[in-house]
Amino acid sequence: MPGPLRSLPPPNKKRKIQDDPQTMQLIQRLEADLTEAISTNSSLNPLADLLDLALRSKEASETSKAIYALYRVFVLIISAEKLGLGGDEAAKVVKTWLWDRLNAYVDFLGGLLKDQEKTLRISALQILFSLQKHLSTSYSKSVPSQPQFHNSHFRKIVSFLLLCPPSTRHRATQKDATIDSDVLHQFHETWFSIYDDIRWFFLRDAATLLNSTSPQTSPKLPHNLLAILECLKTFPTEKSEINSWWVSEMGAKPPKPKRVSKKGGEVASSEDEKEPQNEGDEDDWRKFFDEEPVAKDDKLQGPGARLHKLTIHQSLHALASHRAVFTRAWLSLLPRLSIIEKDGKALTTRALNIMHRGVIPHLTRPVLVMDWVGASVDYGGTVGLLALNALFVLMNEYNLDYPSFYTRLYAFLDRDVLHLKHRARFFRMTELFLSSTHLPANLLASFVKRLSRLSLTAPPAAIIMVVPFTYNILKRHPALMSMIHRADSENPSNDPFLPDEVDPLHTQAHLSSLWELLSHRSHYHASVATLVKIFSEAFTKPSYAMEDFLDHTYGTLFETEANRKIKKDPPFSLEMGQDKMMFPLAPEDKIEREVGGEVHVEGDVVNELWLFA
Repeated sequence: MPGPLRSLPPPNKKRKIQDDPQTMQLIQRLEADLTEAISTNSSLNPLADLLDLALRSKEASETSKAIYALYRVFVLIISAEKLGLGGDEAAKVVKTWLWDRLNAYVDFLGGLLKDQEKTLRISALQILFSLQKHLSTSYSKSVPSQPQFHNSHFRKIVSFLLLCPPSTRHRATQKDATIDSDVLHQFHETWFSIYDDIRWFFLRDAATLLNSTSPQTSPKLPHNLLAILECLKTFPTEKSEINSWWVSEMGAKPPKPKRVSKKGGEVASSEDEKEPQNEGDEDDWRKFFDEEPVAKDDKLQGPGARLHKLTIHQSLHALASHRAVFTRAWLSLLPRLSIIEKDGKALTTRALNIMHRGVIPHLTRPVLVMDWVGASVDYGGTVGLLALNALFVLMNEYNLDYPSFYTRLYAFLDRDVLHLKHRARFFRMTELFLSSTHLPANLLASFVKRLSRLSLTAPPAAIIMVVPFTYNILKRHPALMSMIHRADSENPSNDPFLPDEVDPLHTQAHLSSLWELLSHRSHYHASVATLVKIFSEAFTKPSYAMEDFLDHTYGTLFETEANRKIKKDPPFSLEMGQDKMMFPLAPEDKIEREVGGEVHVEGDVVNELWLFA
């Protein structure tokens, strides 16, 4: 007998499938056998069976139970020093086999970061970082001379976060190689923004991975790295702020670094350290970003040593080292954010949004990004507007010399600038750029005149920005007052302004008038018409606060009019005689015809709307 008909579509939520009790019991039995084998130092062959069971499980609950069982087993193995250095040939064979099983397990966890199940994604990330702590602690015990950080395991974590390999479960349904939002949030809130050692090693290894991969093989790598870096809200600005460690052994105070004397010799500290053997040539970032010491006398050079002379442990406690890896990561990322490539403009815009406040202040030498910022300014449009903010920071705080700055700024005043969503930021920066009283009057006149001309086709919210902006400039520079007092302002045909001139010093705007703003006295929007009247009054009012006008939109203007208190009731009806028309026609165009005993005039649009015959 067929089932009842449903009036609603079937639910999208999948029915919960009953877990296989045999599989769960097998996982528990294998874990118990391995726990006993570790304590009695017997065969660990059941580890391969447990790992194979985790790799073949299709249900999320079985996979979750298996990966946690493997995690507990590997923690016991690591704590028992079965993966440490040393041992005879038989022990090395066992260690190699165990490392192969651990690497396969870690690779499986890395794929789970892109799994469909959120619980598996978060669990895999937590297990990976927990293993990092246990491996580093065990490694530090085997090398007691100094604390150690397990680099090979952490490089895998960085690769999983940036390259996002697909999960072995449901492999065919995954094509997107971007990091999931929940994984990104968990990584930030739990490790990246909290622990100094995790942030330092991630920035270092991310730059190395970015430089060693091609855009063709890993097109989403810059996208993932930018997503992680743009969320970084905390970065140490003082040495005392470097005080949080995921691997607790790294928090131990390192010995004082060696210093460099005038003659080039080194004065060793009381405790000498050697560079860890597992570090390769990729740590050359320290030498690249370091300045050459300038010797003035026979005394030792400054309080610190050159960065490339520091060990890893010393680098983690040095503020300059944190800034160096941060700089290298951004300098490796910015060239990959090509504007001409697909999604390149969106990525560049995101990077520029945080460049002035979240990147430039933490760079070792901020002028290193001036070429990329300058190229973004030359691109124009929204990208160029956002790049102006970073460019100004470089000019104002780091003495960057940018030739023809005001010519480039003047070029941004095109027909689109008053229609962009970033126009408020542009007006903030432009008011700051033009605030100096030492700028020539003809240059300022060009900016005022160009904005006045653009206001003719601008929305009301943009005109409300232009009017106080112009008023402030005229009040600050009285030499421009002639632009609103010329008698020929009513005749725009005699305007000497050269709108096609690219150099603001040669537009002859100072010989023109602001007749465009005068025309707004008849603007359809009452707020605009009222605000423009300020130019007809004496300039005795203080300068406007631009922040009060930059956030206006059609919505805010409507709310202002809707909530305005009406002092005098406006007319609400229009009385017209029978022989009157809303839109009068010329006598020769009138055609009268009789419909239902009434005479109607053809051509009356309003009247024809109610004619149903």
